[in-house]
Amino acid sequence: MAKISTHVLDTSRGAPAQGVAIELHLVIGAERTRIAAATTNADGRTDPPLVSADRLEPGVYELTFHAADYFRRQGVTLSTPPFLGDVVIRVGIADPHGHYHVPLLLSPFGYTTYRGS
Repeated sequence: MAKISTHVLDTSRGAPAQGVAIELHLVIGAERTRIAAATTNADGRTDPPLVSADRLEPGVYELTFHAADYFRRQGVTLSTPPFLGDVVIRVGIADPHGHYHVPLLLSPFGYTTYRGS
């Protein structure tokens, strides 16, 4: 089964980031088509994966994590505009049958991502 999944860790608290709104878009040229939307659970994961299908359309996908909204709900005072409002990560999906896991390690002033398993 092909999948795109994610989880978010709040590195400023050392804990999973519950309540982060995430959108997934397929990007073709200048057009973005929304494929899925979800919010992270208590483990910082989405229920279920963002996409789970027999086959993924190869191409460029964009994950948007609404970081500033999450940090404001946590009581973090942010500048206007915040340093990180939305974190946008573009990934290339080459294997239509692959599992692509895109974790996000997040703080109000930085983030890291990688291809997980």
